[in-house]
Amino acid sequence: MSNTLLTPTVIAQEALMQLENNCVMANKVHRDYKNEFVKKGASVTVPKPVKFDSNDGADISSVIQDVSEQSTTFTIDKRKNVAWQFSSQELTLNIEEYSKKYIQPAVIKLANDLDTSLCALYKDVYNATGTPGTTPSAFSDLGDAATILDNNAVPGNDRRMVLNPNAAWKMADSFKNLYTTDVSKKAQKGLLAELADFDIMKDQNVQYHTKGVATGTPLVDGASQTGSSLVTNGWTNDTAGILVAGDIFTIAGVYHVNPVSKESTGVLKQFVCTATCASGATTGPATIAISPPITVTGPYKTVSNSPANDAVITVVASHRANMAFHNNAFGLVTVPLVLPDSAAFKARVTHNGLSIRILKGFDIKTDVEIIRLDIMWGVKTLDANLACRLMG
Repeated sequence: MSNTLLTPTVIAQEALMQLENNCVMANKVHRDYKNEFVKKGASVTVPKPVKFDSNDGADISSVIQDVSEQSTTFTIDKRKNVAWQFSSQELTLNIEEYSKKYIQPAVIKLANDLDTSLCALYKDVYNATGTPGTTPSAFSDLGDAATILDNNAVPGNDRRMVLNPNAAWKMADSFKNLYTTDVSKKAQKGLLAELADFDIMKDQNVQYHTKGVATGTPLVDGASQTGSSLVTNGWTNDTAGILVAGDIFTIAGVYHVNPVSKESTGVLKQFVCTATCASGATTGPATIAISPPITVTGPYKTVSNSPANDAVITVVASHRANMAFHNNAFGLVTVPLVLPDSAAFKARVTHNGLSIRILKGFDIKTDVEIIRLDIMWGVKTLDANLACRLMG
């Protein structure tokens, strides 16, 4: 029986299936905004859940609260493609042969790019547990991450954990006796187990965070500070990058509160630096951009109290940023790219929040046929309070 020429739709469908099968973190985050975007650079304002305080008694006339709606902007700013040359004869291969030879290697690279961009969102995450420089390897490490999410009132369902290969295999060894036949049958790429309320995944794209210079004995400069910046002093180096985006620190005497009850958990609140900061050691106080904001009252209260003057700041060391998170912590949007009118061999396939496009054309300069696969996407931290770094 003679071979049938492969169609663009058949190739695109196979490419999308391979893309989804080769993604790890991209399959574990929120992808429900897929219909909101139409082109590169587009953005949308995504609402966050409204929070309220409760009041005592039956009379509400003097305690009706203003609604404070918060939002975040999602931007499509990433695009990747893979292209290759081929002969017309190779389009007569069956789809399994063509996929193995061309599509799978191409899509593995695109899936890697997607996952890398999502793993880089660790810089937004201020909650952390574990010991920098020590690979997590025990069930108690999972429990410590789960405890942080519990204290943040994160729903117990749809929790994920993404570990770098070293942590993943050390962790797997520690609970190897817990494996069952059902676990070993899991077909999902990277899934190690379902333990401690987490789907535990392995991903080689987990990032390493190198902290800023952070020399000296940093202190809070001025009492009763609130908001998304913190004035500090006590650094001993004016080098840009005394703190860098993603650096986590605590402030003595400032404690985390449960986001529902607003009661102190007795654990120091962790903050993350959101932009590179010079120290100002010789030129004056250094102002650090921070997340979450220091908020001491109301439904969005984040801390037990504002910091005292000269409160000691402690910066977390460099570490591997494994992550535990609810799927609503991070978002991914892939855009259905335009199909050019002039291209005869073209297709675009969109499914389950992922989209990929294929085009084929003839290069008159080199006398070869070229196929390209394109994806365009954006990633965003939707709610950092739903995530936690498991440092290693």
